[in-house]
Amino acid sequence: MSVKMAEELSTEVPSDDFQALEQKVYRTIEQYKAARDARSVAERDVQRLREQLEEREEEVETLRREMVQLRREREEIRGRVEKMLKQIETIAEEQAAS
Repeated sequence: MSVKMAEELSTEVPSDDFQALEQKVYRTIEQYKAARDARSVAERDVQRLREQLEEREEEVETLRREMVQLRREREEIRGRVEKMLKQIETIAEEQAAS
């Protein structure tokens, strides 16, 4: 670019316009930095939430297994109690008959 063309360009672009453009560029850079930082924070939050979700899913599975085991034990105890009640009923009937 020749010196003459550079002088013409500099006279065509007023200094106020250049400063305004410069400010816009700096604001854009700041917005980009803020967006990048926000993205980093969001990615950390997503990772933390995924880890928490995985922990909760493990807890749910553990609780589900415990619930199944407790129901099984409850049914077993119910059967044993019913058996004892029948034996008590049989003894009571025998005593009433004698």
